[in-house]
Amino acid sequence: MPRTEEVEWWYAAVYSAVQQIPFGRVTTYGHIAELLGHPRRARQVGICLKHLPSRPPASAGDGEGEGEAYHADNVPWQRVINSKGMISHRGPGSAARQAERLREEGVTVNEDAMGEFYIDLKTYGWFPEELPEEP
Repeated sequence: MPRTEEVEWWYAAVYSAVQQIPFGRVTTYGHIAELLGHPRRARQVGICLKHLPSRPPASAGDGEGEGEAYHADNVPWQRVINSKGMISHRGPGSAARQAERLREEGVTVNEDAMGEFYIDLKTYGWFPEELPEEP
C-alpha cells in the first residue's frame, strides 16, 4: 500500500532531522519528534528508523534524483536512542550493531549485566531547541 503524502512528509522530515545529529553525539526519539513539532510522536520516529532502507534504491545511480533517497548510509540511525539513554532492541543483534556503530564514532557505550547498552546523555547528548537546518 502506498504511503500518503503526509506519511511521506513525516518519513522525510525524520530522516532529514536525524542527518543533522553531529558525529559522536546522540539524541532521543522523543527529541526528534519534538524538533519536528510533534512531541507525542516518539514511537513514530522509531518506526521511521526501523523502515529506513539499508542501501540506496537501485535507481539512485541513474542520474535522476541522486541524493534524494534516504538510506542507512546517509541517515545516521545509530545516533537515536531512547530517553533513558539506552539502545532499544529491534531484533536479534540490532542493539549490539548500533552500539558498535556508536563506538566507531568515539561514543562510550556501556553494557550492563543484562546485556543492555547505555550511553551517557549528559556527555554525548545533542538537544538543540531547533534544528540547525529546517527540513
